[in-house]
Amino acid sequence: MTPEPLGPLAKLLISGLLLGLCVAIHAAGIVGLSRWLRSRINGRGHGYLAALWAVVRITRVLIGLHLVAILIWALAYVELGCLPDLHTAFYFSSITYTTVGYGDVVLPAPWRAISGAEALTGIFLAGLSTAFLFAFLSKVLQHRTEQ
Repeated sequence: MTPEPLGPLAKLLISGLLLGLCVAIHAAGIVGLSRWLRSRINGRGHGYLAALWAVVRITRVLIGLHLVAILIWALAYVELGCLPDLHTAFYFSSITYTTVGYGDVVLPAPWRAISGAEALTGIFLAGLSTAFLFAFLSKVLQHRTEQ
């Protein structure tokens, strides 16, 4: 049996850094998206089609931010030697991040605990995205009822 390359505290630190990086990127994306929305929509009435198109654009950006987070975790799995290639790592990362967890690809036993941190990242960022989209829709609907 080969010894573990890193101890549990190091793995916890790696998990925390990856989670923090993903949250920071996602938050920066949402702040940028919020500023863009404010500059494009603020003070103007938005019709049905404009609001619909804005929701599509917001959703597209949010999904892109989630894909970046999945890619960050996948790159980490490859770099740490947990998974053999980026294709497998991206697949594993996407099913872990979304908490689907098929179980057909698993991390080596010494590294399995960090996949929980990725699932937590996915749950948290999905909630953040949902809250942002809900806040936008609430503002649009409120504005439409005030007219």
